[in-house]
Amino acid sequence: MSLAGRKVLLVVSGSVAAYKALELIRLLRKDGAEVMPILTAGGARFVTKEALAGISGSRVHDDLWAAEAEIGHIRLARWPDLVVLAPASANLLAKLAHGLADDLASTVLLATRAPVLAAPAMNPAMWAHPATQANVATLAARGVGFVGPEEGPMAEPESGLGRLAEPPAILAAIAARLAAGPLAGRHVVVTSGPTQEAIDPVRYIANRSSGRQGHAIAAALAALGARVTLVSGPVVVPDPPGVTVRRIESARDMLAAVEDALPADAAVFAAAVADFRPDAAPRQKIKKEPGAPPPEIRLALNPDILATIAAHPTQRPRLVIGFAAETEKVVEHAQAKRLRKGCDWIVANDVSGDVMGGAENAVHLVTAAGVEDWPRMPKEEVARRLAQRIAETLS
Repeated sequence: MSLAGRKVLLVVSGSVAAYKALELIRLLRKDGAEVMPILTAGGARFVTKEALAGISGSRVHDDLWAAEAEIGHIRLARWPDLVVLAPASANLLAKLAHGLADDLASTVLLATRAPVLAAPAMNPAMWAHPATQANVATLAARGVGFVGPEEGPMAEPESGLGRLAEPPAILAAIAARLAAGPLAGRHVVVTSGPTQEAIDPVRYIANRSSGRQGHAIAAALAALGARVTLVSGPVVVPDPPGVTVRRIESARDMLAAVEDALPADAAVFAAAVADFRPDAAPRQKIKKEPGAPPPEIRLALNPDILATIAAHPTQRPRLVIGFAAETEKVVEHAQAKRLRKGCDWIVANDVSGDVMGGAENAVHLVTAAGVEDWPRMPKEEVARRLAQRIAETLS
């Protein structure tokens, strides 16, 4: 996709990687984009206004009050087709997540209606900190796109996940964000969260699934242009923007909602569906009787949603993807599950640690072609990678 005529507002924040913004501007202009830089006080510690102005051919904005006197932060906010934060420091992401507006960059970000793409760059410990990960999750749920960070050596004698994505990768993400989207015109169904299986009117069987991974997948697919139907069990994570949400409680409810959502081009079954439910749930609360033994609860099998949709006689999606939450022999169990369920891919992970409810995941993508081992990364990045693979397959 050519970027000819597209307007990119580039926010350069405080990171030693700020020098890469110069190469990014060069690539953007070579592809026909118009670039207007905003330089934060932190960014000015690493790259000069003169360098940014010389490469961009545009005035560099760095002062809220000067902008107010001349063109105003609202006009800057309304100008671009896309706002790009490269590099995006931990501080800038925190400001955006919490709605702070104490300088020109944060004020413009709060006022803009344009989509935002962030390329984080920071020390690995800062990136992994729960506060940063919570801010990233908040921003992703609001529709902010992310590219990187990447793993590798840092400016200090450390190595890890936190390097700024290389300018060609950021350019590709910008082009994808400004395009109609590789999944435009496609419909994808995603399931997320746990199911709750009633024991009586006040008790239920469930699991520790937070829904964070499934919701992130729905958001990532929507960011690529898909029409997404998200069938979700009870969760506290916010609904992804631009997604149709169907809320359910039980596994039987989830199957009915998925079937109602068909036809679809792809279906991603990320929900942690309870395998069993109480065979009978009384209408009244089960009472504890003094001296009496605990009541026995007979369990019945729940419907197998993944296998049912994978074998659907008339409306099987072209691509059916299941999840396998395992505590041992993760890949072996996932390979067997893919064949047993009749699905195309299985995303397998080890849930014996802090994955359920946690911010990160390390998964194995199991397909007919083999197994891909993905490193541990934020669940939002797992979602973006999976969404991109879905887009490549459907195209």
